[in-house]
Amino acid sequence: MKKVIEFLKKEAVLTAALLLAIISSFVVKPDKEYIEYVDLRTLAILFSLMCVMAGLQGLGVFKRIAGGLLNSVKSERKIVLILVMLCFFFSMLITNDVALITFVPFTFTTLEMLGADKYKKLVIPVVVLQTIAANLGSMLTPLGNPQNLYLYGKMETDFGSFVMIMLPYTVASLVLVVVSAFIFTRGKATQAESGAETEKKTGAETATRDGSNRMTLTEMFQKTNNRYHMLLVLYLLLFIVALMTVVRVLPYEIMFFITLILVLIADRKTILKVDWSLLLTFVGFFVFIGNMGRVPAFSEALSKVITGRETWTAIVSSQVISNVPAALLLSGFTSDLKALVIGTNLGGLGTLIASMASLISYKLAAARKDIKMGKYLGFFTVMNVVFLCVLAVLYVILS
Repeated sequence: MKKVIEFLKKEAVLTAALLLAIISSFVVKPDKEYIEYVDLRTLAILFSLMCVMAGLQGLGVFKRIAGGLLNSVKSERKIVLILVMLCFFFSMLITNDVALITFVPFTFTTLEMLGADKYKKLVIPVVVLQTIAANLGSMLTPLGNPQNLYLYGKMETDFGSFVMIMLPYTVASLVLVVVSAFIFTRGKATQAESGAETEKKTGAETATRDGSNRMTLTEMFQKTNNRYHMLLVLYLLLFIVALMTVVRVLPYEIMFFITLILVLIADRKTILKVDWSLLLTFVGFFVFIGNMGRVPAFSEALSKVITGRETWTAIVSSQVISNVPAALLLSGFTSDLKALVIGTNLGGLGTLIASMASLISYKLAAARKDIKMGKYLGFFTVMNVVFLCVLAVLYVILS
């Protein structure tokens, strides 16, 4: 029973999606139309991207890039800017979730190199800004987050047109993030170790902590050089294949089978790292939305509430159920998907659960005993509300 409760807490969104699907199946009995509910294209692309990003992350590609960027940086301000900008720009291609999973732990290590006082001063502002940066940077492209990928598929627009929808908000967000980073840092030179030294030290500490002669990260890469490069080329090629599917050059069926077969042959453990709960969450909401769309009274009532208020409805509902479920739910009852794209992306700001990616950095921070989570939540909420208000004003001006 305890394990069941822990699972329900950990996978609250998945549980809600499956419960809604089951309950709605009593209203609309299962039939052959259920198969048509599920957007196989979205699920296939999500699966492939998850495999690619899990594979590249496992190879340490993103941390190597980050280490290289930090290699010659001396000032506190530049270090913080790089750490935050890594999340902002990488999230456009590797998703906000992967950006935070990769760079937040790297940030803890980097800030520790600045000394205890600076770590204590910077860790909460930097991680919060990284979270905001990942959520806002990811809104520019269909690849940035799950709701964008889903809505992009339903809109049947081209890649460039989709980017133009969120471009003004992304540019404004970039300015806000940079200004915020300047406010919370100083431009003074610091004794921080370089990115390469940080990576080397982290590997050495890991070996020492294990109390064995295990290899450092550098030695590991030297020992497995051929396999590393083979997998790197493989995942980069699979990313290109996925991108070709996103822009509708390659059928999703071909992309799916190419990714599945090659990953199973070359690096099968990566399949286990796929976020299967997110895929099942999508399926649950697809079934619920499909069933409710066949109930005229419900469909008409919800459509009347949403119509003309898509963006604001998406922003508000995201605060309660998160922006991915909000996109899935609301898209079934309105044709103004452009407004939903704006609403669900801006709606990722605000509460801690407005974007599920925000929970990733929260959990990573909570796992550390040297971070006061009450202070973290307070700072997180204030910064998110400020960013949301500014971008909401921009939306009113542009609309």
